[in-house]
Amino acid sequence: MDIEKLHGTDPRLYQLVAPLVMSIPVLRYNNNYPFKTSVHHKWLVATEKGVVKGFMPIDIKSAGACIDNYYVSGSNSSLLSALIDFAKKEFAGEQPLFAVSHTRDAETFKTNGFIVSKEWKLYIKMVYP
Repeated sequence: MDIEKLHGTDPRLYQLVAPLVMSIPVLRYNNNYPFKTSVHHKWLVATEKGVVKGFMPIDIKSAGACIDNYYVSGSNSSLLSALIDFAKKEFAGEQPLFAVSHTRDAETFKTNGFIVSKEWKLYIKMVYP
């Protein structure tokens, strides 16, 4: 598996993720919430043999970087862990790395060192110190 970091407006990003972000099953995975990008986003895109298996947008803010509205094919926790690990190496350090995790993925984020800061019905806000 390969993980590639792309700028939020990179044409290659659109080529890779457009078929997924417009897919009904992928939108359902994200609780029918649309995926967003901007010049302030970096995306981690995981591929295997040229097929996108997951992605993780990270919104870069003045208070830190925030993982939000990610997707992993088949709810694969090892793929999610690989994306989280890549995000920690790239974005944690001088500023905190936040995550808005789906409730179903909370344990994977906790296993990867994230600490719960707020809980809602469908999501959990976490921080990596």
